[in-house]
Amino acid sequence: MSRLLLIIAVAVVIYLLVRSFRKQTSQQDKAITAEDMVRCAQCGVHLPKGESVVANGQFFCSTEHRDAYRK
Repeated sequence: MSRLLLIIAVAVVIYLLVRSFRKQTSQQDKAITAEDMVRCAQCGVHLPKGESVVANGQFFCSTEHRDAYRK
């Protein structure tokens, strides 16, 4: 009888550990924030603002497109 209670207690502890681990993982996934998207003034492709090249208030997908837009 005591072995059965020990097995049940171990199973409950494992269940609680797995459940808490899943909650932590889902909370970390929610922490990811979206970044604003901008449009390249030369070709029109959309890209994250952090990856764009900015010149005179315009956004570009590369330095080549920035230089081509200036000409």
